[in-house]
Order: sequence, then C-alpha cells, then structure tokens
Amino acid sequence: MKLNRHTFDLSAFLLHNRDDIIREWVSRLHADVGYLYSQRPLKELIRTVSEAFYGDFHVLVHNDFTYIDRFIEKITQIRLETKFSLSQVQKAFEIYRSIVIPLLAKETAIDDFLENVIRINQCLSYTIQRFSDYFQAMHERTIREHNLRLEKEVRVRTAELRESELKYKTLVEEITDGYFVIQEEVIVFANRAFCKMHGYSAREVIGEKFYHFIVPEHREQAIEMYNKSILKKPAPRIFEYLRLTKEGRTFPTEITARRTHFEDRLWNIGICRDMTERIEMEQRVRKAEQMAYIGQLTTSLSHEIRNPLSAVKMNLQILRKNDQIRGNDQRRVDISVREVIRLEGILKELLDFAKPLRLNIGECDINRVLCACVELLEIKFEQKKLAAICSFHPEVPMIRADQKKLEQAFINLLLNAFEASDPRGKILITTCYASKEYPPGLK
Repeated sequence: MKLNRHTFDLSAFLLHNRDDIIREWVSRLHADVGYLYSQRPLKELIRTVSEAFYGDFHVLVHNDFTYIDRFIEKITQIRLETKFSLSQVQKAFEIYRSIVIPLLAKETAIDDFLENVIRINQCLSYTIQRFSDYFQAMHERTIREHNLRLEKEVRVRTAELRESELKYKTLVEEITDGYFVIQEEVIVFANRAFCKMHGYSAREVIGEKFYHFIVPEHREQAIEMYNKSILKKPAPRIFEYLRLTKEGRTFPTEITARRTHFEDRLWNIGICRDMTERIEMEQRVRKAEQMAYIGQLTTSLSHEIRNPLSAVKMNLQILRKNDQIRGNDQRRVDISVREVIRLEGILKELLDFAKPLRLNIGECDINRVLCACVELLEIKFEQKKLAAICSFHPEVPMIRADQKKLEQAFINLLLNAFEASDPRGKILITTCYASKEYPPGLK
C-alpha cells in the first residue's frame, strides 16, 4: 500500500531544522573542507551558509532559482579573489546533502524520503554545475585579460628596447609565465620562468632550436606554424602542445606567439603558460557532473525497482502463511523471500554508492552460507541437469565476515560454474579446514 505523499511538508521540515543545519554546515566547513575555510571568520561563514541555505530552500520548495543564482555569482567572485580551488567550494556545497538527507531519513516515510532525496540531488547537481561553469568562465576571463595585459606589455617594451634594454629584461624576468625570443629557429633569449618550466639553466637554453623543448609528436606542427609566421601567412596565435623537460617529463602548455621587427630583423616572441592546473580543473568539473548524473540515475532506478519488489515480497510472505504450501514448496518460498530481502539490500547499496564501503561484520557459518546458495540455484542447475555435489568439512569454524557479501560472491562463483559446465555434468562444492599443524608433505 503506498503512503500518502501529501502528509510531509518539506518547507516546514527545512525551516524547523534551519538552525541545526546551518550550525552543522558551518562547523564542517571550518573543520573538514580545507585550510582556507578554516581561516575564514565564523561570522562570514554563518552569513554565506545562511544565504546558501535559503537559495536551496527556494529551489526545493518554490522551484525558484533566482536566489541560488544570485548567491552563486556572489560567492564565485569572492572565492576567486581569495584563491579558493574549485574542488573546495564544490565540497562545501556537498555538505548540505550529507546533513539534510540523514534528517529526512529520520522524519519521513520511504516514499517521501526517496522523492525528496531526488529533489535534493537535482538541486545540488544544478548548483554545483552552475557554480563550476561560472567559476570556469570567470577564470578564463581572468586568463584572457591577463593575456591581453601581457601582450600589451610586450608591444610597449619591444618599442622601448633601444632606449632601455635593461628595464625591458627586468620586466620580462619578473613575470611568472615563460617568455622567450626566437630568431631563425634559435632561442636567443629566455626568462627565468621559461628555464624553470623546462628544467634547464639559461646557458643550456640559449642557442638551442625552439622545437627541442617540444615533444616529438608536436614538433612538426610547431615548425609549420613558425614557418607560416616567417612567411607572413595566416597562422594561429595560440598553440597548445606538450612541453618536454630535461628529465623527459611532459606537461600540457599553451604558447601565445607574435611576430615583430627590430633592427630590420624579424623576431618571434612567445609566452608559454603551464595548463596543468586548468586541465585538472576541467577534469574535476566533468567528473563532478558525471557523478551528479550517476547519482540521479541510481536514485531514480532504485525507486522504480523498490516498489514492485516490495509487492513481490509482501505476496511471498502471504503465501508462506498458507497451510497448503508445504515441504519443498514452503522451502522455495522461504528462499524467494530471503532473496527479495537480499535484493533490497543491494538497492540500498546502490543508493549509498557514493559513500565509503561499509561491511556488516558478524559471526558467519561458511558451510551454512554455501548450502543456502546451492539450494537457491537448484532450479537453475536443473536446466542443464547438473548435479551439485557438496562436501562440507564439519570442523570448519565460525568466522567473522559480512554474510551478505559472501553470499553474493558464492552465487557469482556458482553461476560461473554453471555457465562453464556441460549438460549432465557435475559441480563439486567443498570446504576444508587447515589447522596450524600441517599434514605430512605440505610443509
């Protein structure tokens, strides 16, 4: 019988637990997420967490995304300015789910719980994706602005080269990106950052062909772009490649290049920037999106399966009480009920897939577990007329293990044996007990 879905008021639930949720959220931010969060004043964290709470509240209760969008724009700017990483802020958003869902589990029926968990997952999926996109866009805008500033500085300093070569070199040495100058394919100048990025000293870099610092598979493309630049043909201004260090390591890198004339000669100026952090951030964003999608899919699938499974379980339990069902039929009904319960456990594990694996350790009789698994598959073995021959050692002691996990493992092994066996064959299932005293010949 389905429960009445209208008996649970999510709005009242959230408002009633508001102070506890915010207090716990702030506590975890300050203690668990990272050093930068631990250094933020508590008043600031309380203020931002309260705003995030009401943003989520309006999404969950009113389907209104205005407040959460406004909060994301605000917090993104703050976190970029204070040098927070994308993963730290994503983890901060995720805390809301880990606090609210256990509270829901205590106060709601199963249907209401599943429905609201889905809504919370959808809300957080939207929030994290929206923040990640906005964070990435602002970060890329900052990079573009930085590139424009660097290009402007290069133009200005190149024009002033005759008047102040020392001042020009000082400026170039101060920037954190790799800066180099090429003349006839040879590097004639490289700043400290360029040398450090490639693991060489300035003496080892000057005079070398520029493509010696590029992995072999990207050299042909780099040389082609350089030749087009020399011939004043259209060529991309930005080139992404793998740079090659002195130790033989490779890193994703981006070069912004331009051509200029000085003292009636053609020079190529390049700025190379390490892309490792940006690529890792993009991968984290994609992974977060994939995990959010998998979470939604798993929750939805488990919900759709659990309802018919509950009906099957209820009907089997009714059949088990029927006095006309006796002997092997009664035993088969009992096995079916037990397997339905096991399937319910698997569904629960699906819902908890993002959580660390937890084992339910207890006293376990290996012989009894194996016997139950063989009984479960008797009808399956009949399909091939297979004989399951059991030989269980009576002295096998009780062990501490997760019985459900062992059942799953044994069933998988028996099914593998079924698939590999010829019709009318035999499957031998044995247990043995080896004491500390080794038999003769086994030492």
